[in-house]
Amino acid sequence: MVVKRTGEPVEMNGDRDVWWDDEMSVASDSCEPVEMNSEDPLFILYTSGSTGKPKGVLHTTGGYLLYANYSFDMIFDYKSEDIYWCTADIGWITGHSYIVYGPL
Repeated sequence: MVVKRTGEPVEMNGDRDVWWDDEMSVASDSCEPVEMNSEDPLFILYTSGSTGKPKGVLHTTGGYLLYANYSFDMIFDYKSEDIYWCTADIGWITGHSYIVYGPL
């Protein structure tokens, strides 16, 4: 996915590259939810590998989302009128929990 940002020519690979604007012009504003089982995989996050080869840790839908929602509520006491910011990296579990899933 390539974004037209600078106005400079871009060498596109037709088998791979698409323009962001073209894709967004046909994208829907809504997305129907899909029912999931609690043990369905949600995402795999890899460890840093600081003690060896990085390992993928599978997080399941029900357990992880329940944890992220509950801990976000208990730790931050978030209210709908609050402005919230998290400086964690999205690649860390803290980022996944408190940038993406917790605030949902």
